Amino acid sequence: MSLSNAEKKRFRAIGHKLHPIISIAEKGVSENIQLEIERALRDHELIKIKLLAADRAEKNSLAESICSKFNAECVQSIGHIILIYRAAKNPNEKLSNLKRIKA
Repeated sequence: MSLSNAEKKRFRAIGHKLHPIISIAEKGVSENIQLEIERALRDHELIKIKLLAADRAEKNSLAESICSKFNAECVQSIGHIILIYRAAKNPNEKLSNLKRIKA
């Protein structure tokens, strides 16, 4: 799944209005956090996650592992916040950030 530059630009504009829904410490991703990320991606498609990591390398590896585990793509990474996207099979008009928020 590779996003075009136009799609990334649109997703970043939408993501600017979003708040992080999950905070992940450097300990890793617990089962409950995995379930919440899965639910959020299924419902909203585009989500922000706050990574509380000590250094940049640790933050990048955590972001990569999250994206690979959930088959998502990292749209943007600024500071401790990542914006990730995964297309929903049946997007809900009322829940999907892509359908609700106009960029």
